[in-house]
Amino acid sequence: MQALPQNPLNPGADRGSSTFDVTHVFTLSVIQAVPLEKAGFLRRINKKITAGWQILNITTLTSGSPFSVFSGVQQTGVGAGGADRPDLLATPEFSTSRSTREDYFGRGGDNSSYFLIPIGEPGGTGPNKGRFGVLGRNTFRGPRFQDYDISLIKDTSFGRRGKNELGIVQFRAEFFDIFNVVNFGLPANVVRGSGFGVISRTAGTSRQIQFSLKVIY
Repeated sequence: MQALPQNPLNPGADRGSSTFDVTHVFTLSVIQAVPLEKAGFLRRINKKITAGWQILNITTLTSGSPFSVFSGVQQTGVGAGGADRPDLLATPEFSTSRSTREDYFGRGGDNSSYFLIPIGEPGGTGPNKGRFGVLGRNTFRGPRFQDYDISLIKDTSFGRRGKNELGIVQFRAEFFDIFNVVNFGLPANVVRGSGFGVISRTAGTSRQIQFSLKVIY
């Protein structure tokens, strides 16, 4: 995350999407009663077992988070160290492969060929005789995110006081990321850094399953 502008004399060059921006979000929540006690082949089974079932689903789909590419070089001797950005030479052909170590810019060890670090130039400033790059802030988007959670719930009443039930025992079987979808994090974003353009971490967790009992009274 960039805390200071690349060029303190031109803060407008750092206009861009918020680091926390998620442009597109789709969320679907479904609650469905499952009246097993009404199924003909289950009518001989005690309703304490077949009644009170529900299925819950929450599906979340989002577009990727924005990120900046930094040169990893103090180009001008001015401004915040590490905040200098390069020039963009060509539009990257973003990879669509879902391999374990995603190559985001699609060229493996040659990902940096899309970018030019403007140093050693006539009229450049600072020890590296450079200038500020023209690449904007948060100009790229990381991989999309998708998550599918499902819960199976069983409510069983117990006891009575007059016409009212004393309480409910609720059993929950919850499956988070039930399809175990791998959501990739952001790629390494420093041109002169290690593994530039490679995604070596995931966003979110892998599939998790938990069971619980709750007494409601």
